[in-house]
Amino acid sequence: MHELPIITLLAVGLAFALVFGYVTQRLGLSPLVGYMLAGVAVGPYTPGFVGDRAIAGEFAEVGVILLMFGVGMHFHPRDLLRVRRVAIPGAIVQAAVATAAGWAVARAFGWSDAAGLVFGMALAVASTVVLIRMLTDEGRLDAHDGHVAVGWLIVEDLFTVLALVILPAIAPGDAAGGAVGASAAPSLPWALAAALGKAALFAALVGFVGTRVVSAVMERMAMAHSEELATLAVFVVALGVALIAAEAFELSVALDAFFAGLTFGQSRFSEQATRFVAPFRDVFAAMFFVSVGMLFNPSLLLDKPLQVAAALAIVLIVKPLCAVAIVRVLRDTRRTAATVGVGLAQIGEFSFILGALGAKVGVLPADALDVLIATALASIAINPLLFRALAWHEARRAPAAQA
Repeated sequence: MHELPIITLLAVGLAFALVFGYVTQRLGLSPLVGYMLAGVAVGPYTPGFVGDRAIAGEFAEVGVILLMFGVGMHFHPRDLLRVRRVAIPGAIVQAAVATAAGWAVARAFGWSDAAGLVFGMALAVASTVVLIRMLTDEGRLDAHDGHVAVGWLIVEDLFTVLALVILPAIAPGDAAGGAVGASAAPSLPWALAAALGKAALFAALVGFVGTRVVSAVMERMAMAHSEELATLAVFVVALGVALIAAEAFELSVALDAFFAGLTFGQSRFSEQATRFVAPFRDVFAAMFFVSVGMLFNPSLLLDKPLQVAAALAIVLIVKPLCAVAIVRVLRDTRRTAATVGVGLAQIGEFSFILGALGAKVGVLPADALDVLIATALASIAINPLLFRALAWHEARRAPAAQA
């Protein structure tokens, strides 16, 4: 029999994702939980079929590119400006508090300051995919509280984009110590300035040249009346820009894909591009979460339960309470405060992207990535239950308010 590792992993991984995703959705949970459990099932820490982690990593990179490309396409400054009074200061303060809490927990477990900072940022940012799905299921997406929650996450996403620029600059020279060495400290400001300069230059080039190129290419595809060619054009831009920028500017593919999506999002072809890329994004996003699950060692739950419990406490208690307090201080409604608080009580794809990059550059220990995966599994599973509890509470309060 011929060895076909790529086809085998894709077929088996997606089959497991389909089965586990269906089961978790039938249980009222997010299919993302099922995708990660599928990854655990085909990973090296459980019996049975073991997928090739190197190939899974390549699929994960494609999934990251398409996820970040989609985030860029959906980012519109006007959406954020409508709720800027609450979303911008709220997200800044909440992210700072959660990051500080994560740093404190990391230091308590003996990790470095840099590791604590990355770990805290990964816990601070919630999953846009999970939030939008929950808001849609609960009929809140088009309401004021839904707009505030989405705007809040847009600000968090921008912080994540900034972190993707800064993280390689604070990495230790030997990529093994998990802390910035003394010799690297004097050059840190210059490294940060260089990283931010590269990102700004790349963003300017994408904005100036990319918009014209994208428009010209899509105009040609429109004249050809071929959706197949238009779909290929979208993929060439998304993957090509990410690859070229990663090689030429030494930026992460996630950041490059975000800028490429931003370019498409500002063009008149954004709706077409979204329609073309959506099915492929969903497939590779599933493989992204499968690949994340393959990294998770279930024995961590027995070996280091305190780390997982501490991370869950930050995500399920500290973040929601902080968000509720901020929204109320800013004089928005109780419904908005509750929606934002419950919506932020989870972590997902951005946390993995940050965690994986932190581990890759030697800032974050391997245990931390396992803790993030366990926290994501638990919080994404619990989040729908929190939204249902919120709806039940609001239904009970409604008659009393009318009386």
